[in-house]
Amino acid sequence: MTSSGASNPLHPNPVRPIRIAAAQARAVAGDIDANVATVAGMIRQAGADGAALVVFPEKFLNGYEPDLIKSDPLRYAVQPEDSRLAPIAAACREAGTAAVVGAAVLEQDELYVSALVFGRDGAFAARYDKQVLFKSERSFYRTGSTGCTLELDGWRLGLGICYDSGFPEHARAAALDGCHAYLVGALFGVGSGHHESRTWFPARAMDNTCYAVLANHIGVTGGWNTCGGSAVWGPTGRLLAEAGQDLPELVIADLEPEALLAARESEPMLRDLSELVGTATAARPRRDQVRLA
Repeated sequence: MTSSGASNPLHPNPVRPIRIAAAQARAVAGDIDANVATVAGMIRQAGADGAALVVFPEKFLNGYEPDLIKSDPLRYAVQPEDSRLAPIAAACREAGTAAVVGAAVLEQDELYVSALVFGRDGAFAARYDKQVLFKSERSFYRTGSTGCTLELDGWRLGLGICYDSGFPEHARAAALDGCHAYLVGALFGVGSGHHESRTWFPARAMDNTCYAVLANHIGVTGGWNTCGGSAVWGPTGRLLAEAGQDLPELVIADLEPEALLAARESEPMLRDLSELVGTATAARPRRDQVRLA
């Protein structure tokens, strides 16, 4: 893992397709071992289906559960180099599939809403901390300061967590860092959540002519009745694959270089913006650059 400021937005188009999975399942409140076992099983399933990477919902390893996590962070949050995560690393290694797993993380007495990244070799590769906290989260968690771009099989993949995706600037920062897809683990609830996700994600995809991937919870977690509907949108904003509302499921889609290139040729907003921005990178948000094995 290397850390740097923003890089050249004009990165080469990928040359081969990549298969991405979005996982949805029911988290058990505060039971990290049970949730780790669910994640490991779904990683193996995604690997058997040929996925190079699988994305899980926000704070899936703990359940959303802010009050429970705050009551005993050592028990209910995970920590850097947490031994309880070993089954995830083993599953990635055995399946040959990378994973982005949502968790509340405790580091130096501070809590973060994070996405933990494991490479296909099972090695822990990166941690992205949520940059746009929802108002009810701000008394519990610290705000992340750095974006994150993953590189896998020639694809650049920008990470987001839930409320991040409601702000066009967040996905745009990834796109200006050369990202071809925007991957988000989230919690969207019954009621307004389905409408929000079906508004935000096609917009993020279309605005940036990139793929957009959502992994959402099912069931009740942290008092939220969640609405499932994990999905993948293409670079024109068209829905490509979608899960149901309440069953455990993997949504799998192939991200195609030809479709990406065609979208960027027909809708040149990102290219034109990149030309306008030019080499003036100082004002762009800081991002980690992570190449996955």
